[in-house]
Amino acid sequence: MDLVIRDADVVDGSGEPSYRADVAIQGGRIAAIVKEAAAAGCQRPTARRVFDAEGLVLSPGFIDMHAHSDLALLRDPDHSAKVAQGVTLEVIGQDGLSYAPVDDRTLAEVRRAITGWNGNGDDIDFTWRSVGEYLDRLDHGFDGEGIAVNAAYLIPQGTVRMLAVGWDDREATPQELDTMRQLVADGLREGAVGMSSGLTYTPGMYAKDAELTELCRVVAEHGGYYCPHHRSYGAGALEAYEEMVELTRNANCPLHLAHATMNFGVNEGKAPDLLALLDDALASGADISLDTYPYTPGCTTLVAMLPSWASEGGPEAILARLKDDGTAERIRHHMEVVGADGCHGVPIEWDTIEISGVSDPALASYVGRTVQRSADERGEAPWTTARRLLLDDSLGSTILQHVGHEENVQQIMRHRVHTGGSDGILQGDKPHPRAYGTFPQYLGRYVRELGVLSLEECVAHLTSRPAARLRLPDRGLVREGHRADLVLFDPATVAAGSTFETPRTLPAGIPHVLVDGRFAVEDGRRTDVLAGRAVRRTA
Repeated sequence: MDLVIRDADVVDGSGEPSYRADVAIQGGRIAAIVKEAAAAGCQRPTARRVFDAEGLVLSPGFIDMHAHSDLALLRDPDHSAKVAQGVTLEVIGQDGLSYAPVDDRTLAEVRRAITGWNGNGDDIDFTWRSVGEYLDRLDHGFDGEGIAVNAAYLIPQGTVRMLAVGWDDREATPQELDTMRQLVADGLREGAVGMSSGLTYTPGMYAKDAELTELCRVVAEHGGYYCPHHRSYGAGALEAYEEMVELTRNANCPLHLAHATMNFGVNEGKAPDLLALLDDALASGADISLDTYPYTPGCTTLVAMLPSWASEGGPEAILARLKDDGTAERIRHHMEVVGADGCHGVPIEWDTIEISGVSDPALASYVGRTVQRSADERGEAPWTTARRLLLDDSLGSTILQHVGHEENVQQIMRHRVHTGGSDGILQGDKPHPRAYGTFPQYLGRYVRELGVLSLEECVAHLTSRPAARLRLPDRGLVREGHRADLVLFDPATVAAGSTFETPRTLPAGIPHVLVDGRFAVEDGRRTDVLAGRAVRRTA
């Protein structure tokens, strides 16, 4: 064997009780599992290397069901933000906006639109245009050696609409709908695992349910799933969840609800209403799963808070509207009085909007302050401050939005179809700590400290359950023949190091991480192993 991990406390991802075992690895796969090997006195597996795991839990590698590492995987071979958490697979292409499929025009547009998520991409060689070419680029990674962790890709519906329709708020023509169907089908055939939407982001939000249903039918025909950031997480959140359940029921398409939160004051204490809706749908035969991050604040871009009519036409049109005093006043009224759809139908509270990152370093003084605080320091109205920042930073600013409820977070994470997703935006001087801390936060705070989940339950939420959604038959469990993507952690000390004050601090208590049977983290240090590849959809 290549490696034997001896005397590990195996939490195998099934949710069943842990057991003591030796686990042997050969050729990137688990070759043998010998339970209670030391006590039984049986012949123990041997290998070129024997690793003593006494006192450590061995589990499958964690699967981040909602990641924004689309360019980070190609920019940063270290990628410790995820590897150090025990993440061995990320699902990217989220929220309906990413970098494939594109043409030259839409590549430039999408790079501009999501600078706040992934940077402007000036340091990336965009050699691809199709989904397949992007996945091939991930396979090649750095000098042909691969990337830090494995990655699965969702076709971004907003980018697809950008290609076929543009940035107009209108229904697609029959020909444009056919083009979108073909783009989605091509991406799935090339290896995407499903389709995402960002239904509070332009231009994807301009799609009516009939259009989305047609695209979801294509997704279902090819064995994928639909992952919407739906139309509201605030006012009308329950109706927005119900809309997605009904839409995918009509399309006969599996549904995975992205960052399934119930935020803002209007939804305090309403997690049971969401869970009842899901339970009713599951009981009637619906195929539904969801992901959450174990924190209360959200994270997005400042421009995403604008009303959708102000975003029609794309980034240049937004900037032109912001420069016009009359139009800017209309935007302010919608945001502060009416409740813009970009802010989930809730009038914006500027003291909950904290600037977490800027594209222009000259604007760094805004970072770590709420818009309200920056406005107070300048002696001006908060919209004046926000408008100036949007213009000066060319829409590239990211925010933390402090609008969540701990009770809702805990109740949703207990649900039987729950999985873990960081929604981790790695850009900015002060990113959300979930980018560096989601998985140890689950294990440390919500398992050990609060007892919201048992260790075995939690590991199942982070491993086998997402692998089943992704239809990956050889991942997510410690089983003979499965991929040797594994994590060794100390259940007594595992904890997120990242905080809102120091968000880039790496976790504690996760000394070893293996990707494809090779140590990507060893003794708490990142190695030079680049064993990650694109994980393509299987039939």
